Amino acid sequence: MAAKKGSKKVEKEEVPTEEPIKVEAEKDPLVEAEAAIAEEKNKFLRLFAEFENYKKRTAKERIELFKTASQEVMVAMLPILDDFERALNELDENDEQLAGIRLIHNKFNDTLKQQGLSKMEITPKAVFDAEVHEAITQLPASDDFPKGTIVDVVTAGYKLGDLIIRYPKVVVAQ
Repeated sequence: MAAKKGSKKVEKEEVPTEEPIKVEAEKDPLVEAEAAIAEEKNKFLRLFAEFENYKKRTAKERIELFKTASQEVMVAMLPILDDFERALNELDENDEQLAGIRLIHNKFNDTLKQQGLSKMEITPKAVFDAEVHEAITQLPASDDFPKGTIVDVVTAGYKLGDLIIRYPKVVVAQ
């Protein structure tokens, strides 16, 4: 009889352990499928967010490229503008060609202004600012020009929008 009791216990122990395994086996495909769906959804959301960031980044890069290209063209045009201004200053007021040169200069200048170029207005006796001006020479200070003031503007400075693309070259009193 002892053998029967022992075998019943073994059978009872085996039966309860087999049933939960079957239940778990039935739940496993569903749980695995839900986990796989959640993982794929997570991958999709990350990929979507990454693509949105890519679109924003390329849009910014495109805008910066246009700004940079425009800036390079403007910087290349500045010596031509300087030459026009020198020519206008050297020509005699009675010269017949002066009117034609002024017309071309004004048209060229207006075209550059339409693209966002503006001349920095620097006057003598203004205070020198190293972040805005480029000092090329220093002269001794005097009563007319105290220390740290601009004595003369050698080359005009220009801005493209809010960005300084050429700093004005000035003579400073020291």
